[in-house]
Amino acid sequence: MDNSRAFSGDTLFTFMAIATGVAVSCIYLNQPLLQTLGRDLNTTTGNIGLIASFTQIGYALGLFFLIPLGDIVSKKKLIIIKQIFLIISLVLAAVSTHWIAILFASMFIGLLATVAQDFVAFSADLAEVKSRGKVLGLVMSGLFMGILCSRTLSGLIAGFGGWRSVFIIFAILSTIFTLVIVRKVPSVEASGKSSYGTLLKSLIHHFSTKKKLRSSLFTQGLLGFAFSAFWTNLSFYLGGPAFNLSPTHIGLFGIAGAAGVLVAPYAGKMADNQSPYKGIILGAILVFVSFGAMLAIQTSLVVLALGAVVFDLGMQIALVSHQTIIFSLEAKARSSINAIFMTGMFTFFAVGSFISVKLQQNFGWHAVLISGLVTSTLAFILAMRAAKASKHGLMI
Repeated sequence: MDNSRAFSGDTLFTFMAIATGVAVSCIYLNQPLLQTLGRDLNTTTGNIGLIASFTQIGYALGLFFLIPLGDIVSKKKLIIIKQIFLIISLVLAAVSTHWIAILFASMFIGLLATVAQDFVAFSADLAEVKSRGKVLGLVMSGLFMGILCSRTLSGLIAGFGGWRSVFIIFAILSTIFTLVIVRKVPSVEASGKSSYGTLLKSLIHHFSTKKKLRSSLFTQGLLGFAFSAFWTNLSFYLGGPAFNLSPTHIGLFGIAGAAGVLVAPYAGKMADNQSPYKGIILGAILVFVSFGAMLAIQTSLVVLALGAVVFDLGMQIALVSHQTIIFSLEAKARSSINAIFMTGMFTFFAVGSFISVKLQQNFGWHAVLISGLVTSTLAFILAMRAAKASKHGLMI
């Protein structure tokens, strides 16, 4: 490719952030549509509920088995191929007339939407070392904007054009982004030459030998537990007796959370200019304070909205700081290292969702908030220990 036609500088990474947000959004498009899908495809709630689960299963499989490929093949080529198959999967979901068809289409959407993580690792490759934190902050802000806003956007599109239009519109968007990637995103050749089997075995090696990777995974995972617990149960709380809000108004809380994500580039600058451990410690403190405030004042929508902003801000600062650490460990293995980190984080997401729903059902909303306080406290302790160990050269 003629790289003279490629994007450069801020334009490139802004594009990568938007592309990341669109890709990761595909995982959550079906969640606001499940009731409508069940009715239109004439199937049970149990059957239709599997669609969201299969999408998440596909994403988890893609994180572990596909993301590491970026270390042995060109990340640009990998992104283009995954984007093409993602488009096909979105179209198949849009034309499905049976719940089993959309079930498997959704699983492949999840599998291929892991291209969002390829954008993150590719951006780390393209960024200069001195500004890598800033770049990762920008791209990760796109990812979390996609996670937080996708459900609201999906519901709005479906309200105007029906559920099939949601998948069609995102297939069109993905097509446009793929064409731009082909023409405007520069290429970087893969540095690794190992086989795929050796690559998968290396995941175990990286996890067992890199203390900073393990520390980052567990610390961010604990914060991710709180993140997932909050957003999984928020709709039950807001739609319940305490506030009786409509689904539309509940969806607007995603915008409140997205406000905290907008500061991610500044979090990246902090990681570039200071020790990233300061950002991780600050992030854990912000999550703890926000959950504490929401627990103390449970009857205020304002406190709830501000809490969402502050704890998403803390989550984002810690995440960008952690990724600045892990992407500096071994340049030729960034995709594999990111695969381990993100697989672990989304595992904590899943565990947080499962446990918090049980807490909500048995003890109420305050139990969900207490779980966030506990996990953010543990994250703070781990961050302090990691900062101390790193200062004394005890972590690699």
